[in-house]
Amino acid sequence: MRKERIVNKESVKAVARVEIFEPLMCCSSGVCGPVQDQTLLDFVETVRSLEADGVQIARYQPGSNPTAFKNNAEVMQAVRTRNMSALPITIVNGRVLKSGAYPFLCEIRDALNCGAR
Repeated sequence: MRKERIVNKESVKAVARVEIFEPLMCCSSGVCGPVQDQTLLDFVETVRSLEADGVQIARYQPGSNPTAFKNNAEVMQAVRTRNMSALPITIVNGRVLKSGAYPFLCEIRDALNCGAR
């Protein structure tokens, strides 16, 4: 059985930053319209949970935040290489965690714990 490491919320607040570079969506969260994607609904809950722990979350879309894309060489390289299939790209404290799919809450928490050591 795997033992979970507990994150010190105070240390997370000081250093934790998660950036998500997403594909174009109809709204900022992607959970609008008559048919909602369960993956996006789950990810909204992940974001809320992390924010409740004091983690800074930034979500960028190419249409509304093109500068964020242009200013991140790693994201731009992934998009040039894999086109839009590279998105979403999740970056935790400056390091790419996942590309091509949204991460689960446990993946982000694990990355945050590794960075807090």
